[in-house]
Amino acid sequence: MTLDALIAGVSAWFDAALPDHGIYALMAFAFIAGLARGFSGFGAALILIPLGGAIVGPKLISPILLVIDGIATLGMIPPAWRGANRPEVFVMAAGAALGVPAGTAMLALLDPMLLRWSITIIAIALLALLASGWRYHGAPSAPLSSGIGLIAGLFSGAAQLGGPPVVAYWLGGKSDFTRVRANVVLYFSISSVFSAISYYIGGLFVPAVFALTAVILPSYAVGLYGGSKLFGLAEERTFRIACYILIAAAAIIGMPLLDGVLR
Repeated sequence: MTLDALIAGVSAWFDAALPDHGIYALMAFAFIAGLARGFSGFGAALILIPLGGAIVGPKLISPILLVIDGIATLGMIPPAWRGANRPEVFVMAAGAALGVPAGTAMLALLDPMLLRWSITIIAIALLALLASGWRYHGAPSAPLSSGIGLIAGLFSGAAQLGGPPVVAYWLGGKSDFTRVRANVVLYFSISSVFSAISYYIGGLFVPAVFALTAVILPSYAVGLYGGSKLFGLAEERTFRIACYILIAAAAIIGMPLLDGVLR
């Protein structure tokens, strides 16, 4: 096969796999989602899933986020491994091993419109949980940690929305924000493996997932890098409020009733 034929074949594959609208919007949303993820260790799904789901549907945007986040955050894993409370993370990940397959089954089997409404409601509820300031202040225990992992795994499998329950649980303890961020990053590096296996078995890795990943991964990676830099510079409270506002806007704009806004 000649080089020209190879290029033509790849181009034809992209043309067939990519949607006919919303590419630039997805790139912008991916950048914002990466910014939030890089700073706090979570938040990408709460921004990208409602907005991206309104453009390409939840059954595409969830595996896309899984792939781009898994690739872009590889460099965050070594420092997270050093800074995290690994026994706590492993216990929570054990719960996620049960929750992720159940959530993936929901993603694969539910009607896309019902799934989008469910994602919108869950995203708003989780945002309210985070913004309320409520935190679990009891002593961490293995049964409770694994239970939180089960719930977070269910949300991750269905829509990559497992961050808020985990964050609300860990922020209430004695760990500082740096330790919590390391815990979250390490936990999601493990739960992402469970999600990848479940998504593969569920047949969710279709060609469009990889075509869109190639297109929006650079934007997400740039946002992730910028957010990581801001983590050491910006005031935590200020950036957290900004993230909450972005998440609320994403949940509202991503509602099925407002599909015309993004199309």
